[in-house]
Amino acid sequence: MYLVIITWLYVTLMMAVAEATSSTGSVLGAFFTFVLYGLLPMGIVAYILGTPSRKRALRARDQAEQAAYDEKLAAQTHSQSHGQTPQPPVAGTTPGAETADSVAPDAGGHAAAAAESQLVAPVRKEP
Repeated sequence: MYLVIITWLYVTLMMAVAEATSSTGSVLGAFFTFVLYGLLPMGIVAYILGTPSRKRALRARDQAEQAAYDEKLAAQTHSQSHGQTPQPPVAGTTPGAETADSVAPDAGGHAAAAAESQLVAPVRKEP
């Protein structure tokens, strides 16, 4: 992937140099040649070709977070089943309320917000 990107950037750099040193060319034209033929297209190509690796990294991070959560939940369950006292509550929280760490991350798999009810009339301009 990187070989194609580096090669194409080299080609467009040479195009820009030829544009800048030409008797009818200009430095501004060379700049736009390099940006519009080199940097912009290769940035898009690198983004598209890098998508699978970004997804793998995101999936690995999510799995690590889920494993840490499962381990913490198992440790809490194990300590409660052996008669040990639970951890003291965090300062600033009400007793019995779950902390942000104890809530499963997006366990439902539903959308973040529900659709608006059909009972709400659309807003119109005043006549």
